[in-house]
Amino acid sequence: MSGGFIKDPIHGYVRISQTERSMIDTEPVQRLKRIRQLAGSEFVYPAANHTRFEHVIGAMHLSGALAEALPIDLPRHQQEQLRLAALLHDIGHGPFSHVFEPFLAKYLGRRHEDFGPWLVKETDIAEKLEAAGHDAITLGRLAIGKLADRKRPYLDQIISSSVDVDKMDYVVRDSFHTGAGYGSFDVHRLIYAMDTINDNLSVDRSAVATLESFLLARFESFRTIYFHKASRAVQIMLVRALEAARGELHLLDFDRPEDYLQLDDYKMWTALKECKDSRKIMQDLEHRKLLKCAYERILFSREGPVSNAASDEHVRLDLEKQIARRAKIACENVTIDFPTLPSVPYHDTAGLHSMDIPVFKHAPNGGKEIVPLTQVSRIAGVLQTFMNLVRVYTKQSYRDRVESAARQILGESPT
Repeated sequence: MSGGFIKDPIHGYVRISQTERSMIDTEPVQRLKRIRQLAGSEFVYPAANHTRFEHVIGAMHLSGALAEALPIDLPRHQQEQLRLAALLHDIGHGPFSHVFEPFLAKYLGRRHEDFGPWLVKETDIAEKLEAAGHDAITLGRLAIGKLADRKRPYLDQIISSSVDVDKMDYVVRDSFHTGAGYGSFDVHRLIYAMDTINDNLSVDRSAVATLESFLLARFESFRTIYFHKASRAVQIMLVRALEAARGELHLLDFDRPEDYLQLDDYKMWTALKECKDSRKIMQDLEHRKLLKCAYERILFSREGPVSNAASDEHVRLDLEKQIARRAKIACENVTIDFPTLPSVPYHDTAGLHSMDIPVFKHAPNGGKEIVPLTQVSRIAGVLQTFMNLVRVYTKQSYRDRVESAARQILGESPT
């Protein structure tokens, strides 16, 4: 029985079932209305105030479209499971979305994905899933792409892989709300060109041009939206505020799901404003007195000591001390930012090369054969490198001194 429609600015009318409506009305999903998708980006793109809620609705819609489009016999129950998994895939996010991630990793050794299955199992979601004939533990695993069904790995890949419904939605949605214009690619052409080869999600060679558009859209979005220097400055300041207020606000004291669900953007922003140790940072944010980027360098391969620092906090802290010492300022006034990741993050999939998206062609005998993506796309070959983006931030008054010191220690940045 239909649960009605939701009007979405990206996908139009999204039909939902009664079960999906009951999931949407739960506290963990409703909470996503109070967690912005791109915390910090609104300081650069005024309309980038969309939330995780509309994103999971979009991901659910695309999950259903892909489940229906795949030329395999997926039972209706399995299709429902995939839609529900996409709907629940982000419920583990903390305040300010990915800004909260390094905070969780540093002190708890966990990521937002670790909280998803917990919230599915320990909230009213579980009861509603069971009433609809779905196992809460299975759904919790699938929601983060960790079902690990050896016979059907494509189930996880629909939710979490190189080309999944999560990325297909947020690339287009984030581009739309920022106005950046880089997320233009034919989502449904990509969906209708997918198949399962050796039980892995694969893309038909005939849609390589669309796949290239998707990869380029992601790459440009990383550079112009997610890693915009002002957006990153805001995110760095929010992380500093969280660090400063950690003790007084007991930010990581959540033993029960209801405690974690209390954490959202609204409550956290207010709490950080009222906390004496983080108040000054929040005042600076509200007056848009942001940290300034004094140095920037982009490396498209792993080279030099800079890339090592990306994965070693001790190296980064040592470099910050060196720059501060040379600039003759306090170390706390220098922050090195390493948002380092592959321009398009790939994942190992059932033994496939970790830097290749499965693409297939139709063989003369009527069968289907996997071909390396780099064989049919030179663009993909270029994008399959690591983009090491290195920046040094400081206060406006120290900008020149820090720029000079950073150039001497980290090397000349391209002009």
